[in-house]
Amino acid sequence: MNEGDRRRNCTGEEVVVEKEGFEVEKSGEVRDWSEDPSHLQWAEVVLTEYGRWLWRSTLDLNAKMDSAPLFSDNIEEDIRALQLDSSAEDCNKLHNENGWEPEEVVAPDNVEEDTRDESHIASNIGEDADPQTEHSEPTAVVEVEEEQGTSDSASEPIKDGVEKDKKRHLNVVFIGHVGGLNFFKYFIFAGYAGKSTIGGQILYLSGQVDERTIQKYEKEAKDKSRESWYMAYIMDTNAEERVKGITVEVGRAHFETESTRFTILDAPGHKSYVPNMISGASQADTGVLVISARKGEFETGYERGGQTREHVQLAKTLGVSKLLVVVNKMDDPTVNWSKERYDEIEKKMVPFLRASGYNVKKDIQFLPISGLLGANMQTRMGTEVCPWWSGQCLFEALDAIEVPPRDPSGPFRMPIIDKFKDMGTVVMGKVESGSVREGNNVLVMPNKVQVKVLAIYCDEDKVRSAGPGENLRVRLSGIEEEDILSGFVLSSIEKPIPAINEFVAQLQILELLDNAIFTAGYKAVLHIHSVVEECEIIELMQQIDRKTGKPMKKKVLFVKNDAIVICRIQVSNMICIEKFSDFPQLGRFTLRTEGKTVAVGKVTDLRA
Repeated sequence: MNEGDRRRNCTGEEVVVEKEGFEVEKSGEVRDWSEDPSHLQWAEVVLTEYGRWLWRSTLDLNAKMDSAPLFSDNIEEDIRALQLDSSAEDCNKLHNENGWEPEEVVAPDNVEEDTRDESHIASNIGEDADPQTEHSEPTAVVEVEEEQGTSDSASEPIKDGVEKDKKRHLNVVFIGHVGGLNFFKYFIFAGYAGKSTIGGQILYLSGQVDERTIQKYEKEAKDKSRESWYMAYIMDTNAEERVKGITVEVGRAHFETESTRFTILDAPGHKSYVPNMISGASQADTGVLVISARKGEFETGYERGGQTREHVQLAKTLGVSKLLVVVNKMDDPTVNWSKERYDEIEKKMVPFLRASGYNVKKDIQFLPISGLLGANMQTRMGTEVCPWWSGQCLFEALDAIEVPPRDPSGPFRMPIIDKFKDMGTVVMGKVESGSVREGNNVLVMPNKVQVKVLAIYCDEDKVRSAGPGENLRVRLSGIEEEDILSGFVLSSIEKPIPAINEFVAQLQILELLDNAIFTAGYKAVLHIHSVVEECEIIELMQQIDRKTGKPMKKKVLFVKNDAIVICRIQVSNMICIEKFSDFPQLGRFTLRTEGKTVAVGKVTDLRA
């Protein structure tokens, strides 16, 4: 057996350490000390005795400070002498038949004073020692700490606040018809307006997507025999959307111009996903209505039952006060930048937009584009492409839209549209009123749970504060993710949002199913900000004369299409809403039944 280093164990016997965990005694017996309980006691003794040695060294140093100069010219000899003195005292231990017993160390009352004296001694040593030796190790530690701080700050930089950004901010929702196979005269068309393609082209032109990503999407689309869909893949990220070519969820993206930060909300266009479109439009400040100029596609979306009509009505109801009507696919062989086709579409759309409540001269702007080629989007077209158009391009038209008035000092309101877990509970939504700052305490309504704001994220950036109009992700403490539902509202504690299950509203009936009548007991699905809740008409209170705008004296029992009525509505669960006169975005709503919008309205009074 090859012996290693000779050492003495706790009893003073000479042993040879052969390998980790074993001792070889002089008798040749190998003992595994890791399994011997007595050695645990030995380890405790060693640690205790080491603590006693440090304590006694401190006391000796303090005593020598008072009696004589602390150090001579030879510092190394003084330190070595101190170590020998304390080692000699350490050897004077108590021993009984059971082994070593540590002495009980009683700490004196002046512990803090001794500690201060020891730190004073260390500073004196530094003054007499070599400057290079003194500063070498601390400098290295500081450098490491600085590097760690730099890496942490670089990984997640924090901005002072979005509301202080020089650039203004607009939320833009892209709406338009998407259908399945549609028959027009003797041709079959797949009705896609091209919203996602336009959104992807905007991100590409503004530098948000690199060339390599575009090439990857081109290859993926080609493999699926959908060569013209590759730009839409930028916005449509999940597999279902790419296979069907239909947007299902509201896509979100961000881009900037020289003066404005934009949040793109790509709303679904298919009639099966209108509730998701409502969710997207409720967060928007302005809208872009995308219309396909291709023969047959515009007609399909505009005809009775087409989504172009319903989207316009919903957008107006949900507070989208201004619309850019972009006539897309002008490069299609059936159109070829034809002015006659463009004028035909504009002529049909203007009366309908006016009937939906828009001021066509102030709130509506038409312009032709090609989403696939990017023509007339970031820069204006040349006369060789479209000789009859001399107006703005899409980016210029977006920049010219005025930001709606917002109140950063009002009571805080943020409807929750989604939630998930990420190092805590994270909620998503748009701030409709007031401001929020990291560290604030807010209420989750209608639960009335007080929570703390741990972090705020806007456009993928971590910020310390944010104002109205911003789409945020907020990390909260004090509540679990399963205790939050879409439609809940983050609210200020000082002035919380009301939580009710009954309210009074002014309704405009659009089109009832199968020419039905609207009366007390009518049931539908209520959509108000991010709330989706079943409701029932409890009472028809008054009918409004459409000509005079005043209530009729005659008691109303039922109404039909196009009627305006004041009624009392009840919901099955508590919801958080406001009167339209106080918070328009939290007081306008739609009623839908069997996949169709039957009425739009605004809240006039709240009932507990």
